[in-house]
Amino acid sequence: MAWETVVGIETHAQLLTKSKIFSGASTAFGAAPNTQACAVDIALPGVLPVLNRAAVELAIRFGLAVGGPQVISRRSVFARKNYFYPDLPKGYQISQYELPIVTGGSIEIHLESGPKTIRLTRAHLEEDAGKSIHGGFGEGGYGEGGYGGFQSPGGWSGIDLNRAGTPLLEIVTEPDMRSAKEAVAYAQKLHALLVEYQICDGNMQEGSFRCDANVSVRRVGETKLGTRCEIKNLNSFRFMEQAIEFEANRQIAILEDGGSIKQQTRLYDSDRNETRSMRTKEDAQDYRYFPDPDLLPLVITEEDVERIKSEMPEPLELKRQSFVQLGLSQYQADLLTSSREWANVSSAVFTNLKRAAVPTAANFLLGPLSARLNQENVGIAQSRIPPPQLKAVVERIADGTISSAAAAQVVLPILWKGEGLVWKEDTVDAIIEKQGLKQISDAGAIERIVDEALAANAKLVEDYRSGRGKAFNALVGQVMKRSQGKANPAQVNEILRRKLGT
Repeated sequence: MAWETVVGIETHAQLLTKSKIFSGASTAFGAAPNTQACAVDIALPGVLPVLNRAAVELAIRFGLAVGGPQVISRRSVFARKNYFYPDLPKGYQISQYELPIVTGGSIEIHLESGPKTIRLTRAHLEEDAGKSIHGGFGEGGYGEGGYGGFQSPGGWSGIDLNRAGTPLLEIVTEPDMRSAKEAVAYAQKLHALLVEYQICDGNMQEGSFRCDANVSVRRVGETKLGTRCEIKNLNSFRFMEQAIEFEANRQIAILEDGGSIKQQTRLYDSDRNETRSMRTKEDAQDYRYFPDPDLLPLVITEEDVERIKSEMPEPLELKRQSFVQLGLSQYQADLLTSSREWANVSSAVFTNLKRAAVPTAANFLLGPLSARLNQENVGIAQSRIPPPQLKAVVERIADGTISSAAAAQVVLPILWKGEGLVWKEDTVDAIIEKQGLKQISDAGAIERIVDEALAANAKLVEDYRSGRGKAFNALVGQVMKRSQGKANPAQVNEILRRKLGT
């Protein structure tokens, strides 16, 4: 009998706040060790946590994005999750357990087989722990580089508490995914949503978006879930897919050999493409959850929810579908709304643009402009060309004033450099005039140039009429050469085919 993979995902998304969830310490990335850990973060005696309102509002924003007001708990409670680890100064983590801030919701993913809805179990607020650093401290070890230190059998280890207290939103799914590809599609959609609504910056290298995959297998047709193993801290979509596939195959091999799966936490070694056991998987009762006596229940009013809802930007999905209605393909619309910045620039270019010119605009934005952004290694937000000038270039391509090649090879570089330019309504027209880029669109003039090219290239004409299709392109090239590249290519093709009787 065939096996079925069952996957659920737990995601830790760092919220886009300037300070930590229960203290005023900074959340900025990359500071020297232990320079962003205040008295609250390191659990000095007598300190008390104070909830960060901005973290709560971002969690509400997430709930609205995945399910609307009905999934947001109007009353939630913070709990202490008790466990001992060197980078957890208090000996417990402040989290939410029985009453999370978001309950339910869903995210739709798109697969080759069609759309699929992934149900969310919950999303709750919690604080991050610190970070243990192993090795690299030299002979002295203790305290070098700003770390607190302790000696272990393998040498010195250090503790960096800069991340301690960083606000996290833990997002938990139901076990609805049936393959590694589905899990990756979900993680990518969740990542895009968090970035779209400015809930999380999504930086996986810096640990802002970390996924744990709960993987089990069962025989096809069975309804009971198998014993799961949790793969911790997957920080790339590629590694997630590889780790889930390896883990599913590992479990299948054990079961087919008559063995049983032990519930455990595992890590993924990308160098060896394998998962390895870290520890036996804990259950909720092992953490001895109880309500934190230092924090009052979190109460969210209807006014809070409505205010945050009114401040949220238009969903990119609506923008995406509006682009499709303008005549773009779904693929083009997806690319042009891949971020809020791309959507804003695209909308500015498309606004009041003739419908027939919209495909030209999409091709220019996704072609020459994207190539320039990649060349300069910047995002669309760092583009040096204002949207009105991009729109003007597109209009001049669409009305036949310049060729797409001239726009990409001459106008775009001049606009990008911006040397001596003043951004005005006629800036693009002035460049076209100065560079002598206007196309010849007069049919009579082009026909005369075509006749000259045909007369001077009898061999190419003969080759074409003998069935050598490439000769046609050569003839187009001869016409363009005689026109100094200014003849309208579409008209050249049309007149040539008419003259050649094809």
